[in-house]
Amino acid sequence: MAQWTSAVGSTQLARLLTSQQTRPAGPGTRRPPAYRALADGIRMLVLEGRVPVAARLPAERELAVSLAVSRTTVAAAYEALRTEGFLESRRGAGSWTAVPAGNPLPARGLEPLPPEALGSMIDLGCAALPAPEPWLTRAVQGALEELPPYAHTHGDFPAGLPALRQMLAERYTARGIPTMPEQIMVTTGAMGAIDAICHLFAPRGERIAVESPSYANILQLMRETGARLVPVAMSEGLGGWDMDRWRQVLRDAAPRLAYVVADFHNPTGALADEDQRRGLVDAARSAGTVVVVDETMTELQLDDDVSMPRPVCGFDPAGSTVITVGSASKAFWAGMRIGWVRAAPDVIRSLVSARAYADMGTPVLEQLAVNWLLSTGGWESAVRVRRDQARENRDALVAAVRRELPSWEFVVPKGGLTLWARAGGLSGSRIAEMGERVGVRVPSGPRFGVDGAFEGYVRLPFTVGGAVAEEAAVRLAAAARLVETGAVGGVEAPRAFVA
Repeated sequence: MAQWTSAVGSTQLARLLTSQQTRPAGPGTRRPPAYRALADGIRMLVLEGRVPVAARLPAERELAVSLAVSRTTVAAAYEALRTEGFLESRRGAGSWTAVPAGNPLPARGLEPLPPEALGSMIDLGCAALPAPEPWLTRAVQGALEELPPYAHTHGDFPAGLPALRQMLAERYTARGIPTMPEQIMVTTGAMGAIDAICHLFAPRGERIAVESPSYANILQLMRETGARLVPVAMSEGLGGWDMDRWRQVLRDAAPRLAYVVADFHNPTGALADEDQRRGLVDAARSAGTVVVVDETMTELQLDDDVSMPRPVCGFDPAGSTVITVGSASKAFWAGMRIGWVRAAPDVIRSLVSARAYADMGTPVLEQLAVNWLLSTGGWESAVRVRRDQARENRDALVAAVRRELPSWEFVVPKGGLTLWARAGGLSGSRIAEMGERVGVRVPSGPRFGVDGAFEGYVRLPFTVGGAVAEEAAVRLAAAARLVETGAVGGVEAPRAFVA
């Protein structure tokens, strides 16, 4: 019986490998043999999660044709991968990817490191900050005081607690978007909300247009649902959406859904202006596309000179084109897994009905905690703490990266939690790999793209500041030097670091 569970075609693998090509090697740089470069490229794709473990690779002759190399080169690369534990083969069954015994399986999303691993590793993988105290503790205490009446019920509220739905509706109304509680469903985080929307609107095989780059975990969620992702390039820097490209994709591909982050985009930090928002809604309405707007970063405005545009749903008064998703996880704390959907009442009813076959409902205690924050002013106080933390971290990280990595290019965003950096012509995937060796964990650009795009980028979140941000930049610079010199082993283990 074959040991592989999926397959990677020769054309697809060639495209992924080609995306790793970077600037020409400088003087003194060791150039590996062709077979070694090919083996390293496939190994990197496996470690990055862009080629799954237990995926059947193309036959040697097939891949040689697609790459325009000799079959001997491919055979030698496969043999090297087998020796290192990244490939297994059996006559009649082919060859499939693996990981060496004792190695963790590669993550295809951006999971945080376990707390016990933080002593020697600086984690720039997950864009999440510690809880803004004392507001978390106060919210939980307030929730416990409100819990007794709910404890006498069955505890299942598929659409969310009525009090929280009312509060969220009032907040949209206060932003100039009249909203009824019937237009709100409370979910288990923004991921739970988008998962439910994808299953309702875009069953397997449907097209979903996504910004390019976009949020890695959402891209992977959509792949897992069987969606066909259609990337739409962002404008350069912080320019927001390229509306000519959006109109063309919506007209030509007619995607069922479009997923966008209009406010302090993840990962670039861009803020779409009002003309772009109006244009996207108009184009989507004409194409029959439903736009899912992720507002999880909306409240993380870090600079005072920012004038926030109207919410995207403000350009869709009929409510037929835009579905809005919000969450407490970025503005408050990632451990508070409360999200919500704002949509037309009939969409909310459909989502609630479908929920009976998914997670049934969202934890009552956490809903009460968020409701306490929103109803007492605690939310605004906590968000001010969060903004101050993120602003200080951003400024410290930017200064450190500019000092240690002067060839890296980026535009400093005015909000959000992430910096999108072009890594001086180096491979983001290889910087990520070397970063693990020297004690800094950073996600590479291809995680945020489709089919290997953005190999020359990394994402840096505003999760560390002060001396830790400085040390993170020092370690990133060390990783970059290892990539430049072609180092492949013998790297000293990272030392423990205490801020």
